[in-house]
Amino acid sequence: MSGLLELETQLRLVGVALLGMGAFHAVLPRLIGWPADLAPTSLLTRQIAYAHTFFIGLTCVCLGLPPLLLTADLLSGSRLGTALLAGQTAFWATRLVFEFAVFSPRIWRGDRFRTAGHIALSILWTWVTAIFATALLQAL
Repeated sequence: MSGLLELETQLRLVGVALLGMGAFHAVLPRLIGWPADLAPTSLLTRQIAYAHTFFIGLTCVCLGLPPLLLTADLLSGSRLGTALLAGQTAFWATRLVFEFAVFSPRIWRGDRFRTAGHIALSILWTWVTAIFATALLQAL
């Protein structure tokens, strides 16, 4: 069990989770009902929404690869590894803040599926941020 709690293992798990999150964006629009929601909007709005979703998914994949494949490099204390950890920490901490400061509770309150999503994402962003912050502190 101690191996699972080691920082290198946790970083790799974060990488896997971010790759999964990136792949999840392929089904997310249908899962949350975007085709019906976006149908009355202009073609430009629909295409921008789907393009942004694709690039958010791609970003998750790109941000998941370093902790999965370059764990030792991130923890080596090098300037590049430390900069990447600082960037990841800032990025995911900001995403965590958005979960509470930007997304209205009206979106999920009273809807079991969306409430479960809000809780799961809050836990995910907290864990991801904590792992990157811990790795950053260790690398400094």
